Amino acid sequence: MTADQDRIYDDYLAAAARAGDAAAFDTLARRWQSKLVGHAWRLTGDAEAARDIAQDAWSSIARGIRRLDDSAAFPAFAFRIVTRRAADHIRARRRSRALETAMAVEPVLTAELSDASASAGALQKALAALPPDQRAAIALFYLEDFSVAEIATALEIPAGTVKTRLMAAREKLKAAFGVEKEKIDEQA
Repeated sequence: MTADQDRIYDDYLAAAARAGDAAAFDTLARRWQSKLVGHAWRLTGDAEAARDIAQDAWSSIARGIRRLDDSAAFPAFAFRIVTRRAADHIRARRRSRALETAMAVEPVLTAELSDASASAGALQKALAALPPDQRAAIALFYLEDFSVAEIATALEIPAGTVKTRLMAAREKLKAAFGVEKEKIDEQA
């Protein structure tokens, strides 16, 4: 299927799920599970937590899909829920780490690298080095083909902030690959 056909099919599935069609919701969940897990992983950097976050998000998606006014807004709706759950997870993890640090006699340094990060190529390493907010914006724009408006909805930020994050992330990626601004300007 082409990207347009995929969107039309997803719109249909979301409309059917809104109307109470359980089979359509199941199909929608199968089609979107890996995308939502990937988004959660980009935000948390933890594959296991990403799977848990996405699974937990589906219960909220199931409860809220009937209130969704526009079926075409399903992707932004689903990504927004995952973004919120990931933020909750990160806050809980920070509180847990602060408590562990306070209780520990000696600080323990840990490095958590997922298998995907350890074997990643240069692009994945450069993406991983980006701050989570920029990484999420870049991934939604280039990997999920979201518009700036859809990213703004999914991440619950203004469109101008999305543009700023995309620009900053692009600059960091250019620097990571040694691409000089003059070379880019000459090619334009």
